[in-house]
Amino acid sequence: MNTIQLNQENLHLIAERISCPAYDRTKLKTGIVHIGVGGFHRSHQAYYIHQLLKQHHHLDWGICGVGLREADRKMFDTLSKQDGLYTLIIQHPDGSSKSEVIGSISEVLLAVDTPDLVIQKMAHPDTKIVSLTITEGGYNFDSTSGAFDFENPQIKHELKHPDQPKTVFGFLTAALRARMKNGQVPFSILSCDNIQHNGEVARKMLLAFAQRQDADLAEWIATKVSFPNTMVDRITPVTTSKDSSYLEKAYNIKDEWPAICEPFIQWVVEDNFSNGRPTLEALGVQFVPEVSPYEKMKIRLLNAGHSVLGIPGAVYGHPTINACMDDPLFAKFMRMFMDKEATPILDPIEGIDIEKYKDTLEERFANPNIKDSVSRICSESSAKLPTFLIPTIQDNLARGGSIEYATFILAAWCFYSDKGMDQNGPPLEIIDAKKEQLGTAAQQTKIAPLSFLSLTEVFGDLAQNETFTKLYKRMITQIYQTQDIRTLMSHMIYDTLEN
Repeated sequence: MNTIQLNQENLHLIAERISCPAYDRTKLKTGIVHIGVGGFHRSHQAYYIHQLLKQHHHLDWGICGVGLREADRKMFDTLSKQDGLYTLIIQHPDGSSKSEVIGSISEVLLAVDTPDLVIQKMAHPDTKIVSLTITEGGYNFDSTSGAFDFENPQIKHELKHPDQPKTVFGFLTAALRARMKNGQVPFSILSCDNIQHNGEVARKMLLAFAQRQDADLAEWIATKVSFPNTMVDRITPVTTSKDSSYLEKAYNIKDEWPAICEPFIQWVVEDNFSNGRPTLEALGVQFVPEVSPYEKMKIRLLNAGHSVLGIPGAVYGHPTINACMDDPLFAKFMRMFMDKEATPILDPIEGIDIEKYKDTLEERFANPNIKDSVSRICSESSAKLPTFLIPTIQDNLARGGSIEYATFILAAWCFYSDKGMDQNGPPLEIIDAKKEQLGTAAQQTKIAPLSFLSLTEVFGDLAQNETFTKLYKRMITQIYQTQDIRTLMSHMIYDTLEN
């Protein structure tokens, strides 16, 4: 068979090889504008919408994908060339996989090239929802105070030049201003990020920005725009060249950027929309009055569990999360953290068996077909850990619970950050906006054991808590003296079981 380039023109040929959209994509209306089209959006929200289009033919809910940054150009170029089409490869634990071409993204825009088109698309009456996957850092808040960062140079520019947006806040206010002036119903803003109370955070940040830019608009947003909280879940590793090669070898299809994911998928959404929503409950999406218990469970167990494996895994040399789980010691350490420290501070959730949920997480992390890299899991830890892990320490300090496992991870993170700056050997690959600050602080550890904790925007006031600092000092000393992360983890598990 000849290799076929994935695009709309060739879709009828590709449909002879793998599942493809049977709905008429030319009739799709853009009901959703999504900012931040990456692997996760394509494996999660765009997948759900594709299933809705395929099974129920609700053609008012097509997606326009928007990239805000120059860094989004490669995705924009790829999806433009492929008419918004891409292949989703679902990797099962038994080694099998299922591939399907997803057609729900009907249009893509790059804001750095065509900002006016992005604003027009958001302001169009057909657009009912603007959704976001911009990661923790994109919300532009100080992790200690929770306040909006008005010192960001792009924010300063937008406040002076409202008609020249750069950030998500500039684009949202510009589009909402147009809708307000035209007497239109506003779109809902739907955060699909791993931030607890993500809708509330999006609302707080946008209102802070809008109030400074246009007080009348801020009041309109506060009374008219909905910001549903959500909990999203599907492990989606970074796509590699092997994934594209697999499609060529298995199906003779050329897809320049497929998406890879696990079979598990979950979406819990607060049922609070200002301008309608797709009927995704037909596909298993849970619309609930209160998302907090679900998101807290997911963030404190799944997201934190990833970091609990990934940080010491990177130091030890495990390349992937499933490799960490193949190491019985790492798997046991992660489960002990979940059982002893994360579970006791969770709220009860009706219909959820927490023990079974944790069992499922272990199975998902161990999926040998996913091979999620520890470098991806550890990336931007300075934005992740203040949400995923540090609140568990704070909650357990308040209740007198165990903090040993989570504290060990922070000590290991210090050593990891120091190794990222190591001049005596190959440094670890560290992807973090605060890499330099973290590395510099970590390098002072041998002189000042608490130096790493000086970044209060990450650690808050943990350095002021005597119970925590006493334990942290002991652990950081042991790690730097032995440089044997695995043996120290073994001793911790043994001591726990003995006691």
